[in-house]
Amino acid sequence: MTSNTRVVVIGAGLAGVRLARRLGELGTPALLVGEEEHPPCNRVLLAEVLAGRYAPEVITLPAPGGLLRARVTGIDRAARTLACEGGGSIAYDTLVLATGSNPVLPPLRGLFTPDHQLPEGVHAFRTMDDCLGLAKAVRPGARVVVVGGGLLGVSAARALAARGAQVVLAQQAERLMERRLDPDVSRLVLRHLTDLGVEVHTECRGRDVRCVAGAVRSVELADGYALDADLVVLACGVRPRTSLAEQAGLAVHRGILVDDELRTSDPHIHAIGDCVPHDGTVYGLAVPALEQADLLAESLAGDAEARYRGTRSLTRLTLTGPGSPFDLAAFGETEALPGDDVVRLADATRGTYRKVVVREDRLVGGVLVGDLGTVGALAHAWEGAEPLPDDGPLLHLLTHDGGS
Repeated sequence: MTSNTRVVVIGAGLAGVRLARRLGELGTPALLVGEEEHPPCNRVLLAEVLAGRYAPEVITLPAPGGLLRARVTGIDRAARTLACEGGGSIAYDTLVLATGSNPVLPPLRGLFTPDHQLPEGVHAFRTMDDCLGLAKAVRPGARVVVVGGGLLGVSAARALAARGAQVVLAQQAERLMERRLDPDVSRLVLRHLTDLGVEVHTECRGRDVRCVAGAVRSVELADGYALDADLVVLACGVRPRTSLAEQAGLAVHRGILVDDELRTSDPHIHAIGDCVPHDGTVYGLAVPALEQADLLAESLAGDAEARYRGTRSLTRLTLTGPGSPFDLAAFGETEALPGDDVVRLADATRGTYRKVVVREDRLVGGVLVGDLGTVGALAHAWEGAEPLPDDGPLLHLLTHDGGS
C-alpha cells in the first residue's frame, strides 16, 4: 500500500485511535471518524472517573492527526463511499471498522419509555457521556441498583460506593465475575464489595423497572422482591456493534468476521477491536484490540507477512476504598479440568491468594489476589505455552521470583 492510499477508520475508541496513530507513524495517514462529542478516551478507566479519582481529561487518548466528528449511517461497497448523518459522504480506498460494542440491555419490563428512551435515573455505563451523566446524578446516600456482576458491574458498584451511594448489586449468575474468576476469588471479590458497603444479591433475575412520573423508583426481581432505587445502572455486558457491517452485507456471526489479516468478507474492508471475533473468540479487552491495531497498521503500511494469531491477555482489576486496595489478575483457564494439577497458596492475614492450573506440563491459567509480584513471570510462562521445567515442584511457580 502506498502512502497516498486513503484509509478511513470508523470508530474513535482504543482500537481506532491506536490504528490511526500507528498508520501516521508508518507514513500512511488515516482519517479517523468518531461520533462521540467527547475526545477519544480509555474506556477501561471510566470507573475511575465515576469514582472521582480521575478527571475526564486524564483518560483522554492522544488524538491522531485526522479526526472527523460524524456519524456514519451506511457503506456503499461498490462506490467505496460512506454516507454520513445529515448528508455528505466520505470516499475510501481501504476501510477499517473499529465500531466497538454496545451495552447489553436486560429484558426488563418498563425499561424504555414510549419513545424508546431509558427512563430518568436509568443509565447504561459504556461511554464518557454515560459516565458523566451518572456522576452528575449520583448523590451521597442515593439508592443505586447495579444490574450485572461482571467486571463492569463490579467496577461500577465500587465507584458508586466510593461516592457515598447506597449500592445494591444484582447478579443473575450464582457468583460475581463467573466468566473470569474461580469460585474462591469470586468470594474474595464479594467480601471486598461487602466491606465497602455494597449489598450483593446473586442468583436473582430482574423482572420490572418501576417508574413514577417518568423517573425510576425500583427494580422488581422475578421472585417479587423489590429493590428501591433512585438510580439504576445497567452493566450486563456488551455485544459487538455490527449494524453497519450487516447493512453493507458483510459476513457477521457474533461479530464482524475477519481472517488472520483482519480482513472482512470484502477485501477492501478490515475490522478490529471489540466488534471482531477472531477464530471464534470475542475478546472485549484492551490488549487484544491494541495488538490487532498494531498488526493491521503494519499490514496496511506494506508488511505482507503480518498476521494476527490471537492474544493471550490478562484481566486486571483494582478496587479501591477504605483500607488496602484489592488487586486482582487472572489469565487463561482459572478452573481445572479432570486430570489437571492445581496449586493454591492463600494467606488470610495478608489477604493474598494465588492459584495456577497446569495441564500435562503446561501452565494453562491462574489467578492472583493481593500481592501480584509473580504475575509477570506466570503470564510469561502462560503466553509462551512451553513445557514447564521439571527440575522443581509446581510450588515454585508461585514464589516471589516466579521460579526463575
